[in-house]
Amino acid sequence: MDINYNSIAFLLILGLFLGMLSMLALGQRLGRRSLAEQPDAARARLTGVEAAIFGLMGLMIAFTFSGAAQRYELRRQLVVDEANTIGTAYLRLDLLPAASQPALREQFRRYVTARIAVYRVLPDVEMSAAQAAIAAAVQKDIWTGIIAALKEAPPQATIVVIPALNEMINVPTSRAIAAMTHTPKVVFAVLLILGLVCSLLAGYVLAGIETRKVRLYIVAFAVVVTLTIYMIFDLDYPRFGLIRLDFADQGLIDLLDSMK
Repeated sequence: MDINYNSIAFLLILGLFLGMLSMLALGQRLGRRSLAEQPDAARARLTGVEAAIFGLMGLMIAFTFSGAAQRYELRRQLVVDEANTIGTAYLRLDLLPAASQPALREQFRRYVTARIAVYRVLPDVEMSAAQAAIAAAVQKDIWTGIIAALKEAPPQATIVVIPALNEMINVPTSRAIAAMTHTPKVVFAVLLILGLVCSLLAGYVLAGIETRKVRLYIVAFAVVVTLTIYMIFDLDYPRFGLIRLDFADQGLIDLLDSMK
């Protein structure tokens, strides 16, 4: 993300909330104008159209929330997978010659430290990229060191060590891709537009009710829809906003402690 996440989130929730209030007020104004001119039959037909649009918005919210929740769970699972694969590869260092083990164990500790920092430093994207580069460099050193050590190890060690190391190397790529996968911006744009359109229609429907009595419903509608869309947005970026994934890093932290 090139722009600060908190700024985007604040502008999103504030802009949507104010926009919905404006559309609700506009809808009420238009509704009052048409009350005297529009027959009951015509208003009944319009109510069917309004119900369809509100139903579409409900589906959009359900699908986008479901997708964001699935990606959240995938990211959490990938943290667990990384901790498990690194732990397995670290244990299999016991199969290598004793002389090569201390240096490799130290490299593993440096690697885990860097991998924890990759996501803990967010939302500082530049620092995260720097930590990822450090982890990638240490990963290459681990590969080179293990390949060299295997030349002096029994052949059976290669069969056990290399697959574990390959799994350890593959997980960071999966995590990086998962971290970059979000709800398409066009989907969010359509969701925001639907929120504004539904606000206009809601205001139109409430036009016949006295303003003082309906004010609470107007504000409640705007607040609930705004917070729901914001929650979906925040869930899709679990390292940046209020919804966090930091607790999942405890597996890597515990692994690092066990290496000392």
